[in-house]
Amino acid sequence: MRGAILDMRGTIEVTGADAGRFLDNLLSNDVGGLAPGRAAYAALLTPQGKIAVDLLASAIPGGVRLDAPKFLVPDLVRKLGLYKLRSKAEVRDTSAETRVAVLWGDGLLPNGLPSLVFDPRLAALGARAYLPANGALPEGVIDVGPEGWRAHRVTLGVPQGGLDFVYGDAFPHEACMEQLNGIDFKKGCYVGQEIVSRMEHRGTARTRVAPVRIDGLPPEIGAAVTAGERVIGRMGSAIEGRGLALLRLDRAEEARAAGVPLMAGAAMLTVEKPAWARFAFPGETAA
Repeated sequence: MRGAILDMRGTIEVTGADAGRFLDNLLSNDVGGLAPGRAAYAALLTPQGKIAVDLLASAIPGGVRLDAPKFLVPDLVRKLGLYKLRSKAEVRDTSAETRVAVLWGDGLLPNGLPSLVFDPRLAALGARAYLPANGALPEGVIDVGPEGWRAHRVTLGVPQGGLDFVYGDAFPHEACMEQLNGIDFKKGCYVGQEIVSRMEHRGTARTRVAPVRIDGLPPEIGAAVTAGERVIGRMGSAIEGRGLALLRLDRAEEARAAGVPLMAGAAMLTVEKPAWARFAFPGETAA
């Protein structure tokens, strides 16, 4: 089994009698009804329906833990405080006392890990463990570090906010959140819900984060993806031979049909459909 400490992740605890209901009125997924040991992938959206922050939520005694990018935690705490109004809920940044670890791969999960939850996006993403501030990976787990985790995530084709899409500028469908169990289309209203529902029912998501095979050196994050003289997207995370890119898939298909290569700098890209995707790539029918 492999693992990594993700010190770039922070945590927030929302507790109190109204904690679940309060979060359900804000987030794109049902988190108030989580059973112990279960997690949900969700996002807080802007009123325009774009992703302000995506996160993993898990049940804790008396409330919900939020696992989010650490650099966004202070702003998320502030926003939750603004939305709280008269709700019986307390919002607390627990990043200084909690360390986020991830475990995946072959083998049994070690016994005795605190607050262990499985990643709800894909089984292959493994599990999260929430350790004390000085906690370490259990004995027997191969520590591959954040770079090893990034390589695993990129190989699976799973986007990460701040790298593969820009917070405040991407819709959930563009980040494939509805493919990765991040949106509950049956739950009640939440911030940005109307726009997300409209995109789902109209099928208007032409831009998506998609895996790409890379022939050449891995391009930098943000590098333009071009088809001839036309910019059709931007690069995200990349490792040797593979990466993720936010692309206009219809324009990528036009280029493929016309025999025009996709380029990011000097690297040639080939777009691939992730194995978990249920949406149709241009030129194919929906699964």
